[in-house]
Amino acid sequence: MTPRARALQERLSSLGSVVVAYSGGVDSAYLAWIAHQTLGAHALAVTADSPSYPAHHRRLAIDIAARFGFNHEFVYTQELERDDYRGNPANRCYFCKHELYSFLGPIAAARQAALADGNTADDRGDYRPGRQAAREFGVISPLDELDFGKDEIRALSRDAGLPTWNEPASACLSSRIPYLSPVTGDKLRRIEAGEAALRGLGFRICRVRHHDDEARVEIGRDELARTGDPAVVAAITAALEAVGYQRVTIDPRGYRTGSLNEGLRLTPA
Repeated sequence: MTPRARALQERLSSLGSVVVAYSGGVDSAYLAWIAHQTLGAHALAVTADSPSYPAHHRRLAIDIAARFGFNHEFVYTQELERDDYRGNPANRCYFCKHELYSFLGPIAAARQAALADGNTADDRGDYRPGRQAAREFGVISPLDELDFGKDEIRALSRDAGLPTWNEPASACLSSRIPYLSPVTGDKLRRIEAGEAALRGLGFRICRVRHHDDEARVEIGRDELARTGDPAVVAAITAALEAVGYQRVTIDPRGYRTGSLNEGLRLTPA
């Protein structure tokens, strides 16, 4: 184990007990793993399930927890029942995280545990209104505190044997819907089906940005050259029409994190 990883263990050990908000993504999986290695039964990984949580990540979270022996629980959050979330304002993520921590906070309190998330040093400059909710609930971010960046976490995850080390970045399905366009279960299901179809065509990094009856497809830049083949474009179009889209556009700029934020005047949170 590297000196940096040992420093993280020391920080976690100082907490005595921790509840990790565990999505199955790269960062939270590593935090859940090292918390389990450090604290054993005093570490609990909790996954929030809801219509906005991709099934692919749900399976990954379950598989990793089982493989490495995490103490793992699910909670079922109800953000889609909240008007402030469903209306999809620019700070939608605040309401999502507020809902999440409303569930995780009491679990941590009952265990006399710290509540931790997988935020990293690389997240500091991003627009993340959910950080406000984290501050309100006293959530700590051990990876960020110790200046762990995503590349380092991927390397440590690879050394630990975590399959997430090379997993593409992900976000909730609602992030594919333009702000102020309401979030609905039907939209989320269509987006998820569309992205599953794209992965079935062999695309590793892909997003379906939902514009009513139009799908704007973003493909990882390393894979974007494939869309120069008319047969590939036809296959993408057919796959997305099959899940209910009437028009399909492939964004020539490729995948960009948070591309729906581009029209907003934002400040990091």
